[in-house]
Amino acid sequence: MKKFFLVLVIAILLSPIGTAHAASQSFVVMDGKSGRILQGLHEKELLPIASLTKIWTAFVVVNEIDLTKKVVISKESAMQEGSSIYLKAGSTYTIEELVYGLLLRSGNDAAHALALAVGGTEEGFVVLMNQYAREYGLLNTTFTNPSGLPNEAHLSTSEDTAKMLYFAMKHPSLRKIISTKRYANGNMVFLNKHRLLHENNYAVSGKTGFTKAAGRTLATFFEKDNESVIVVTLNYSNDWNVHRMLAKETFENYHNEIVIPKGEFFTGDLPLFEIKKDVTLLVSNNDRFSNRIVWNQSKNTGTWIVSDKRNWHFLYPLRTN
Repeated sequence: MKKFFLVLVIAILLSPIGTAHAASQSFVVMDGKSGRILQGLHEKELLPIASLTKIWTAFVVVNEIDLTKKVVISKESAMQEGSSIYLKAGSTYTIEELVYGLLLRSGNDAAHALALAVGGTEEGFVVLMNQYAREYGLLNTTFTNPSGLPNEAHLSTSEDTAKMLYFAMKHPSLRKIISTKRYANGNMVFLNKHRLLHENNYAVSGKTGFTKAAGRTLATFFEKDNESVIVVTLNYSNDWNVHRMLAKETFENYHNEIVIPKGEFFTGDLPLFEIKKDVTLLVSNNDRFSNRIVWNQSKNTGTWIVSDKRNWHFLYPLRTN
């Protein structure tokens, strides 16, 4: 096995792609594997996100309740305004069926029914949504309802919304649902509203949204040649084309780069430790990274920290052999 003497500060020079010239209030491009922001415009600006909210609604649901559980639809759920999968009061569905209707057809009735099933009340579920948001680092997001219906306080950012899709795709059951192009189960047949899933070979999953307050909102997860990219746009009128362009540009100008090589390492007074697998990030040809190790002597454990120029940090846990 190779052994290395670790230099604590390493600079990797690569060349960045230019910021996309797209007419929009906010967009972000994220590495789908690491969560690192690759480029963006006003990505921290607070904006309404419309039905992209439902990505987080689904994430909370799949983490809180068994997908096979059956629920009876209330009259209040069946009467929800906006987009609908036409649930009838008194009918019975599994949680999984409702999550499919939530994500593929953006059903506000499904969102409300799921909120009641998990939180007892819509208000109780919204508390959970915001708790999960804080726990997962969505620090610029506030939810007031599970559907994304207009409310002055219901705001997020393109960066936080990209994180929602990032975490959703890490959950196996949710990844399967949100990536489904067509769902059929008995009388329920849902065709995914996300156009790119049907016409773009690299679009794997995503969510659409629209309200007059938010404009068009769109989130897409792309995969190509072992590279993953998340694109989120808020208030883009030509969002389909923008997503195609940003994904194409990113795949052409970024590549996977080893930032922590596998092997055994020692440095200074630190004990020998082993990296069993290369750690890679999606990088351009002029990205700059610094590497350092923080070691806890009492626990004999440490963290290898890779940082970029945006002050983003990738943390890799270390243990001695």
